[in-house]
Amino acid sequence: MSNAACDPRFKILFEPVQVGPRTARNRFYQVPHCNGLGHLHPTAMATMRGIKAEGGWAVVSTEQCEIHPSADSASLVELRLWDDRDLPTLELMAHKVKEHGSLAGIELVYSSYAVASLYSREIPLGPSHLPVQTPHQDPVQCRAMDKDDIADLRRWHRSAVRRAVKAGFDIVYVYSAHNLSVLFHFLSRRWNHRTDEYGGVLENRVRLLREIIDDTRDEIAGDAALAVRISVSELVGDRGLETHEAEDAIGMLAELPDLWDVTLSDWANDSQTSRFAPEAAEEPFVNRIKKLTTKPVVGVGRFTSPDTMVSQIRRGILDFIGAARPSIADPFLPKKIEEGRIDEIRECIGCNICVAHDEHSVPIRCTQNPTQGEEWRKGWHPEQAAPKQSDDKVLVVGAGPAGLEAALHLGQRGYDVILAEKSRELGGRVAREARLPGLATWGRVRDYRETLILRMHNVQTFLESGLDTREVIEFGFARVAIATGAHWRRDGVARYHQRAVPGLEERCLTPDDIIAGRRGGERYLVYDDDHYYMGGVIAELLAAEGLQVTYVTTSGLVSPWSVAALDQHRIQKAVMEACCSVHVSKGLIEVHDGSVVLECVFTGATTEIKCDSVVAVTARIPNDTLFVDLKARRSEWVEAGVKSVDLIGDAYAPGTIAAAVYSGHSYARNLGARIDGDAVPFKRELTKLEGHP
Repeated sequence: MSNAACDPRFKILFEPVQVGPRTARNRFYQVPHCNGLGHLHPTAMATMRGIKAEGGWAVVSTEQCEIHPSADSASLVELRLWDDRDLPTLELMAHKVKEHGSLAGIELVYSSYAVASLYSREIPLGPSHLPVQTPHQDPVQCRAMDKDDIADLRRWHRSAVRRAVKAGFDIVYVYSAHNLSVLFHFLSRRWNHRTDEYGGVLENRVRLLREIIDDTRDEIAGDAALAVRISVSELVGDRGLETHEAEDAIGMLAELPDLWDVTLSDWANDSQTSRFAPEAAEEPFVNRIKKLTTKPVVGVGRFTSPDTMVSQIRRGILDFIGAARPSIADPFLPKKIEEGRIDEIRECIGCNICVAHDEHSVPIRCTQNPTQGEEWRKGWHPEQAAPKQSDDKVLVVGAGPAGLEAALHLGQRGYDVILAEKSRELGGRVAREARLPGLATWGRVRDYRETLILRMHNVQTFLESGLDTREVIEFGFARVAIATGAHWRRDGVARYHQRAVPGLEERCLTPDDIIAGRRGGERYLVYDDDHYYMGGVIAELLAAEGLQVTYVTTSGLVSPWSVAALDQHRIQKAVMEACCSVHVSKGLIEVHDGSVVLECVFTGATTEIKCDSVVAVTARIPNDTLFVDLKARRSEWVEAGVKSVDLIGDAYAPGTIAAAVYSGHSYARNLGARIDGDAVPFKRELTKLEGHP
């Protein structure tokens, strides 16, 4: 594709860059990232990576790829290169990437303290005798490696390198980052307690990394480029690896690899949510690396702005614009910049829904990009819409995330669409929640869709247009999608209580009320039985207004689901700093005038707390009245020309914003298709029975 349409300011991003014996066609580099597909869903994984290459990423890398069963990452779903039987999966991915002119990279790993080897039941090896650091705190210890173990590790790594080159990869990684690799564990004094030549002073702690780099260079023998991924700080002060030590280590090894990939450790620091970190947040930690080496440097920073990208290159911070999450949100980000379509970029909102579902060992998904993870199994391409199946007109009622996505994709398919919204703005819950502390970036979910919808001649948008049952029927559109959202409950029903809490409903405020500006008194108790982000941000909002806030949750942690999104510890810190007191493992059981009664979820012991208002962050109720009424008047549909009425998004079942966007997209993709309700609605890859035909 010619870059004739490219803004001259951005042409520097499309310069080729030499990486050892390979040439990257531009400066866009999809760094290794996990995706919940890996060895279990290899065709889905390869297709997903191939679409990124199609979208213009010059380098597309795997996730971490295990080199030996003694450090297997189950229950996470990663890639494996244990023996030759793993080659077909990797060959397929390399082929899918290279057929679009991109370079394929592979990140080899021995994960040490980061895994418990739950599948293989082998004992992971590390520099010292220490417990593993897994999310579930598995009762497993690493065994300290002796010289024979180190020799074994070097041999395993060489074998994996040899297989990676055979599989067709252009860039082979030596991985020493994120607190996820034995090489990083040797490098950090926090994990390396050795007193031999592999421990103590920095020169000794770097020794194994140098040996593995030398082994890798010998093995690839010029048939691929060698990259080193290294974390430059653990952000724990002198207890762990600090930036000055990492820079000294890079200086010792400066010219050995063909490329440096620089990050923070651990993963929660390298992939901070937008709630706690802006774009380009890692610059202060990596801005001196290019002074230490002549080799190209790639780094990340949730880059979505082309101006920020250009600034990183021109100021000598990076040579490549690295991305994981922005490449998930928009696999075609490079092409859109190259073709002058900046306003069509699906900007990453930094919510880490992608990370959370990888942590749950299921296929990746994205709030902004509902096709992510569905490229192969459902045939969804992020930039291609199937032609419409009929001349049916579509009425979408509600312009929240589901309604916006449905209207957008229906319009892209060529359908005539009316989008009716009862309020004065588009976006629904997204527009409202983007006003909460730290969530402004989430407004991009609305902005992207609004921008494209408003330029479509076949999609008309009407604000302040609430429709009742009669009006919908009289509209006479053949297809109707009800995307009217949901509202927060006032009775305390959620996970802990399945019946109303006595006295709550009469004295309750909900997140809907708080966002709308309703207040009541000076002392607030935020009762969180939702366990995601809403309870914490509501508490922060009220505290920032100078109100006295007590936070109560039935969980043992603040916002526990956010553990998978990597920011729970930051949320808990923010809530503890903002609130007068924080009570965990407590259920709300009674509400009186001026006080509430809590009970310990374990012992039943009660505590009375004084407050003026209770904010209940519990469950939500679908706004499905319009849908129910329409179904009740189904006998009138035929005469009015109505063929179908569907309920989508939170109006069908309240969930995440990502789930609402997916629901709207699925409706729009499938409109007009014949759906077998008894069939599995996607392709699957099934395990081959070993030794059977």
